[in-house]
Amino acid sequence: MAASRPTVRRRRLASLLIEYREAAGKSPEDAAQRIGCHRTKINRIEKARLGISLGELRDLLSFYGVESAAQVDGMVSLAQRSREPGWVQRAGLARPSYMDFIDYEKTADYIRSCQNNLIAGLLQTPDYARAILSAPPSTLDGEAIDDLVTARMKRQEILRSPEPPRLCVIEGEAALRLQVGGAQVMRRQLDHLAAMTEQPNVDVQIIPDRAGAHAGLAGSFVLFDFPNASFSPVVCVEHRTGTLYMETPEETEEYTLIFDSLRSIALSPGDSLNLITKARQEM
Repeated sequence: MAASRPTVRRRRLASLLIEYREAAGKSPEDAAQRIGCHRTKINRIEKARLGISLGELRDLLSFYGVESAAQVDGMVSLAQRSREPGWVQRAGLARPSYMDFIDYEKTADYIRSCQNNLIAGLLQTPDYARAILSAPPSTLDGEAIDDLVTARMKRQEILRSPEPPRLCVIEGEAALRLQVGGAQVMRRQLDHLAAMTEQPNVDVQIIPDRAGAHAGLAGSFVLFDFPNASFSPVVCVEHRTGTLYMETPEETEEYTLIFDSLRSIALSPGDSLNLITKARQEM
């Protein structure tokens, strides 16, 4: 029988357990000794191949020095809900958190993003991000918007890390023309987008308006691939109140096919940079 595929929350749980263990300076052998098991079990838990009992989880968190009640409760909640399949999330019974998305960005080695009308989050300037977050009918106050802008800029640090992921972004031409925040904000955004194309790990391709109808018009999405073979690719589709995660082979293969199709009709990176520059000059 094929092994069950790790769910979104089990992956998140595994990632945090590794983070807490390493921060505490403990080895997998130390963790195994603590809860009285073989190291193989710890390895399987940290690769999201095996669940963990709540008693073992609390014991390990105590061993790792995690004392915050909020952190412990959050981990317990993840463990309790780690077996929930994607359809539960689709039904609105378990809304995926923003932290899941951030964790995927931090652990992926290849990120593919298709955006029709907006610049991809990892390539946004602070002013551009602020204009999006404050667009009416926004229910966020100034402090909340500041926090979200700061978080978005913090996310972009992965592109400057010693081993950055490969980022491939496909943008609709509309994303270059829509004056988010006004002409001045948009000019700075296009300058930044052009500068980011100089990064060796960043590819940006633009689908020109003349391309006509294409599969990307159905909606924006992000595809994550991970260096850990235990973690299958994940498709993320953001919407107004949360994020939908899809990870079955049928779903990820379908979106991979869509992305490859869009790349084939998009301008080359060089021609895309020319179009970005032209849009900037016309702004």
